[in-house]
Amino acid sequence: MREVVTASLQMGAIQKAESRGDVIARMIALLDEARRAGATLAVFPELAFTTFFPRWYMEDQADVDTWFEQEVPGPDTAPLFARAREHGIGMYVGYAELTPQGHHFNTSILTSPGGEIIGKYRKVHLPGHDEYDTERAFQHLEKRYFEPGDLGFPVWHSQGGIMGMCICNDRRWPEVYRVMGLQGVEMVMLGFNTPSVNSQRSGEGLEDRLFHHRLSVQSGAYQNSTWVVATAKAGIEDGHPLTAGSVIVDPNGKIMAETGTEDDEMIVHACDLDACNFGKQTIFDFARHRRIEHYGLITSQTGVKIPAT
Repeated sequence: MREVVTASLQMGAIQKAESRGDVIARMIALLDEARRAGATLAVFPELAFTTFFPRWYMEDQADVDTWFEQEVPGPDTAPLFARAREHGIGMYVGYAELTPQGHHFNTSILTSPGGEIIGKYRKVHLPGHDEYDTERAFQHLEKRYFEPGDLGFPVWHSQGGIMGMCICNDRRWPEVYRVMGLQGVEMVMLGFNTPSVNSQRSGEGLEDRLFHHRLSVQSGAYQNSTWVVATAKAGIEDGHPLTAGSVIVDPNGKIMAETGTEDDEMIVHACDLDACNFGKQTIFDFARHRRIEHYGLITSQTGVKIPAT
């Protein structure tokens, strides 16, 4: 067995006025809990250091940039990384990245138990819109504040296995898991901030949102025979509710652990990476069963083109 004791560290709401220091203190408390549970890997949410700021319409770029990190770890976030290194826990952490060249990305990083940053991922599938939309119940301006990720879907060797990352809306796209699956991924980590109500369809509430969330991660896990660890930022942020539903899913698509609140909460599971082997060697043995000569449309077009009658 190649067990990685993995903690999904869900975070409750972060209000707009809450300081980085207050948030980091909460994250450190969760890391301490993960250490007591024997975890060597911790998965935090998307945009873990701040509120979900893309719900706010901003025209002044200087105001936008206050939500971004120019370096990680930086002065505010360094204590989190120091505590993880002290505990010997590797981390997935999501945050808003402002590069030295002035580019803005929705980013996650992976650290080793020794504290080194060994991987970076930038969110590819940005949902929402880029201008104020009067038809929406609330705004979702990721396309305004972020650029699409430019790093693809790489994987990294860590903790005796092959690890991959994605972020929030990426989990709904099967290509994300398959590209990592074709690199032998054994654990996909993802953080998310998902509104409890669809801004364009008010009848789609929490039950439906959680159903589609679980459906996406369980399907991705099963169809690529990989563990998936999905961690929420949840609760009501300045009047705007976010779903919880942090889960650890096994390579058969079964939920091994799930949070029960919308607060700061840990779930933990000993993930046996060797459990990926059976599926990868049988029904999802890609080398034997994939028929790429029929898959050309996946990379040759984006929108739907209905064949002529």
